[in-house]
Amino acid sequence: PTPDKITRMGMARTFQNIRLWKDQTVFDNVLTAMHCRATCNLLTATFHLNRQEEARQRQRVEELLAEVNLSDVSGEKANSLPYGKQRRLEIARALATDPQLLLLDEPAAGMNPQETNELTEFIGRIRDEFHMTILLIEQNANMALKTANLGYVMETGRITLHGSGEELLANEAVKAAYLGT
Repeated sequence: PTPDKITRMGMARTFQNIRLWKDQTVFDNVLTAMHCRATCNLLTATFHLNRQEEARQRQRVEELLAEVNLSDVSGEKANSLPYGKQRRLEIARALATDPQLLLLDEPAAGMNPQETNELTEFIGRIRDEFHMTILLIEQNANMALKTANLGYVMETGRITLHGSGEELLANEAVKAAYLGT
């Protein structure tokens, strides 16, 4: 399936390398993503017959930006944001498509420890507040296991362990191999 069909099926993703529309504002990045759920067509959009829908979308963008703590930068260009906020914007843009499944590919890549801790809390809050399934692919085992309800540990392409994040964090083999303790 093409990306638009995958989105309509209820899946959204972020990439290891952030892919924002850098010259658009934070607000417009999220609004543009939301248009995949729009019911207007060329005729209604051309003659502005979709004003109510557009107003609802703009209101939802404002709500999403508040939920991800980006309201204060909604008018700024995406490329002017610090790295951690760009990552949150990318996740907000994915959330704007109203997914049931959110795929996050290495969201902590390139982040310092403070940004990683903030992202860990952020992803946990999204999981709980939006009541959605999140498939997280992450090499930072500590971050992944603190976020996970259910985790799988892979080694050379094989699943070697699975369990709750808490169980895996307590596992001595996981501690030795992935957490450096």
